[in-house]
Amino acid sequence: MTDETMDRVIFWGAAVCLLLQAATGEVSAGDWPQILGPERNGIASDERLADDWPENGPAEVWRRPVGRGFAGAAVEGERALIFHREGDVERLDALDPATGEVLWEEGSPTRFQPQYGRDDGPLAVPTISDGRVITLGPSGSLICRKLDSGEPAWSHNIRDEFDAREGFFGMACSPLVDDGKVFVNVGGREAGAGMVAFDLESGEVVWKSVADGASYSSPILADVDGVRHLIALTRMKCVSLDPQNGDVRFEFPFGLRGPTVTAANPIVFDGHLFVSASYGIGAVYAEVGSDSVESVWSSNDIMSSQYTTCIEHEGLLYGVDGRQDIPPADLKCFDPRTQQVLWTEPGFGYATLIKADGKLLITKTDGELVLAKLSSEAFQPLARAKVLSGTVRALSALAGGRLFVRNEDTLLCLSVGDPADE
Repeated sequence: MTDETMDRVIFWGAAVCLLLQAATGEVSAGDWPQILGPERNGIASDERLADDWPENGPAEVWRRPVGRGFAGAAVEGERALIFHREGDVERLDALDPATGEVLWEEGSPTRFQPQYGRDDGPLAVPTISDGRVITLGPSGSLICRKLDSGEPAWSHNIRDEFDAREGFFGMACSPLVDDGKVFVNVGGREAGAGMVAFDLESGEVVWKSVADGASYSSPILADVDGVRHLIALTRMKCVSLDPQNGDVRFEFPFGLRGPTVTAANPIVFDGHLFVSASYGIGAVYAEVGSDSVESVWSSNDIMSSQYTTCIEHEGLLYGVDGRQDIPPADLKCFDPRTQQVLWTEPGFGYATLIKADGKLLITKTDGELVLAKLSSEAFQPLARAKVLSGTVRALSALAGGRLFVRNEDTLLCLSVGDPADE
């Protein structure tokens, strides 16, 4: 066979594969299988967005009622998962992301009541991985189910098993799955089980580590200089663990005693770690080594985020400085290398952020959706629309050109993708 003939065979073979994938629905603009998307950093690399919206906002695809809670959706392929509470039942519903039709629904009883406030529903986004979906309820009910049917595979009550405290508002860690393990910020301080790894298939405990309580943040994975780090914010620390055995690579203090909340995820980029919290805690920017960390700076003046995870773009960070419950909250762009704030949109209001297609999709807690250009020069809004009433505290999900947004009683699916892709 000549080289030219071989090239033709490869070309047509690839073309046939692409056609078959398209016919079977295996190709999509991207999934959002866990908190803050594929890499837990709020970035949707495969999505293309519209440059503008009609005057009344992006087109509504569907909406449906949901129960209590502030857990955002997780989406993979032909399933969108929503975790919520109706009466005394925590429900996990699998929906068709194109229509909102219920594919299956499963529930488990709960008597959870928060120490503060009236929000007694789930807080943690479900995690989809390897044909399973894992949820953590606010009272510590950790359940792994089969994604195709909702049938339970295994479960734990981590509060009782590890003598963990629920915190002011309940448990909020979105489980992280990697290499056949499920990592959870359990908070079993006395049991040395601040972080616990479970076997994905059996649910058995693989290891436990860190003598500290839990935060409301969710762990991430990061590779630095060929070393895999499991990085988590516990109640009073930032820790990096070896995901294979739970050994501590490094740790440093992060947090304050009293009625404080640490809820934003850590992010790692360009060999550096950034963490932030409000309540006087502030932010830390540090250089990460294979088994060490060195603080570059810490400050309460640049970014103190109550629960919004900052978005990284070209080495710059975009985030919301302030709190939802005590205004004002300012939208900011800053350079973490120099500590220079490049621009501020004062009094913007509290919001959560998604990066896609060189733009920011901003979901404000008052129900306004904002599309903005990612720019280091100034805040450059492209479109705005009020899409929901009430309080929109849940993290939005972006998958296949659709944005999934929820408030206290409604899940809304909007078409925000590039019209050229439809």
